[in-house]
Amino acid sequence: MAILLTSFLLCLMLRVWTMPITAKTNSFSFSEHTAAYQINRLSRFALDSTLDAIGNRSLGHDQGGCTLENVRVRRDWRTFPRKEKRAYINAVLCLQWLPAQTPSALAAGAKSRYDDFVATHINQTWHIHRTGTFLAWHRYFIYVFEETLRDECGYTGDLPYWNWGADVQSMEESPLFDGSDTSLSGNGAYIPNQPNLRIPLGNTDLPPLILPAGTGGGCLTSGPFMNSTINMGPSFLYVPGGNVSRMSNPLDYNPRCLKRDLTTSILRDNNNYTTILQLILNNHDVWDFETNAQGAPGSGLLGVHGGGHLAMGGDPGRDADANPGDPGFWNHHAMIDRLWWIWQNLDLTKRQYAISGTGTFLNDPASPNTTLDTHVNVGYVKPGSIAVRDIMSTTAGPFCYVYL
Repeated sequence: MAILLTSFLLCLMLRVWTMPITAKTNSFSFSEHTAAYQINRLSRFALDSTLDAIGNRSLGHDQGGCTLENVRVRRDWRTFPRKEKRAYINAVLCLQWLPAQTPSALAAGAKSRYDDFVATHINQTWHIHRTGTFLAWHRYFIYVFEETLRDECGYTGDLPYWNWGADVQSMEESPLFDGSDTSLSGNGAYIPNQPNLRIPLGNTDLPPLILPAGTGGGCLTSGPFMNSTINMGPSFLYVPGGNVSRMSNPLDYNPRCLKRDLTTSILRDNNNYTTILQLILNNHDVWDFETNAQGAPGSGLLGVHGGGHLAMGGDPGRDADANPGDPGFWNHHAMIDRLWWIWQNLDLTKRQYAISGTGTFLNDPASPNTTLDTHVNVGYVKPGSIAVRDIMSTTAGPFCYVYL
């Protein structure tokens, strides 16, 4: 079985690693080609390291039954054949049709199983961003989403990731957002003359970021999610003109269409291959890594995290709390998890269980440090809690997956 798996992975590698820079080849600079190549090499190193550790049972921690025979492989959306894309899309739509499990007394707007995930993110957002749990909590959150697709909607595949660097020339031409029936739908209806966005950084004295609006802004006009309904929020929605839109209780029922405002320039500035490579190589401390991934305060940058969310734009894409309502959320965060996985594997001894930060956004209000014994939960998405130490490795605790 191990030989078969290795052969399978090698075939996938050849396909994955030749795809990111094939579109609009002449538009990419030499440095971007080089950065993409280096990221692929680092990804290969992480894959070899992880598979070797599984094979030798040498991670030094409970594997939870993860073996070469059952390890799952998360891949770039571009590598998914049409049939696999449709299967994933149908499973996400399935969650939007199933009833919610969150009590209506706690979240009156949670009408579907999908809404359970949105409600959880709204409830916990100020404890899972710029905190010690940012990376681990979201790793667990997207894993539970992937498992729910399988357990409740019959999905047999794996969670795809959004390879941002391949889309920095045109988000509208991205296979993830081109509006085809094998995409997550495309742009929103065009709204002309939208003013700039002003993005504040929490309750700080730092100047806000000024960002352009995109090429859409209205309700989705095509694709599988064109008729999706956003049931909760806005909670902390950045809107053109410098304002933030929010309901007094963002968990209340507020049905409206899913909007997008694709903004290629934001993706190009924050999620290009060179920036991704620098994030992996230039940050040796986990706090530096996750801080720069989210945009270092005062740097004038969004980081790859904010860049991806705000490049999707619209409602709830620009909502810091309710953004899981846009189905692109999961693939965006899978890419962040992939980068963390690569970063960890560059020095497993020091990085596998490295953790830093407190339990509140920029430690406001002051809170205890997050430790490996800290427990996290995902609300009514999945009962119970789990220790942070059990979600630090992609092949330990409940996890058994790698990335290509």
